[in-house]
Amino acid sequence: GGVSEDTLAEDTDLTMALWRAGWRVVYEESAIAWTEVPTSLRQLWRQRYRWCYGTLQAMWKHRRAVVEVGAAGRFARRGLSYLAVFQVILPLLAPVVDLFAVYGALFADPVQATGVWIAFLGVQLVCAAYALRLDGERLRALWSMPFQLFVYRQLMYLVVIQSVVALLLGTRLKWHRMQRSGTAATQQLRNPVAERQLSSR
Repeated sequence: GGVSEDTLAEDTDLTMALWRAGWRVVYEESAIAWTEVPTSLRQLWRQRYRWCYGTLQAMWKHRRAVVEVGAAGRFARRGLSYLAVFQVILPLLAPVVDLFAVYGALFADPVQATGVWIAFLGVQLVCAAYALRLDGERLRALWSMPFQLFVYRQLMYLVVIQSVVALLLGTRLKWHRMQRSGTAATQQLRNPVAERQLSSR
């Protein structure tokens, strides 16, 4: 109750509705949430597809806020513009960048193409390290980041393309329920930032 069923990303829709109503939405860094991640590539695809499609639905639902005044207009011109650029436009253009990188490595200057790719990876690693430091997480998780450029990134390209095409065609996406494995309940999950805050009180 109380949560709109207009989109498949009800949390995104709710956040946008709160902003439009004049509420202030802030980031709470000490909040803790547990979730069960997908255990297969197919489950990951379905989850990301639902999230991306739901975000597009929420953006479309609140599109009129762009011409509104006050808090609603500020939210739309900043938030919706940010989502449009980083969640839609750049992911749609990103495969072109990869194709040019492959072309450069095969037919132009492979040393230069490899250097640009390594520099791009370096910038991503620095940003990810900074984000992990802000959240009080261990930096050892960075070892897996280069691998996501070969699988996860391409998966996200296809998810965004599929979501945009489905939305343009008027396809009604059903709720893709994730298969639960129950592994989250058997692990001891810790949040070092929250523990430090609690111990200091």
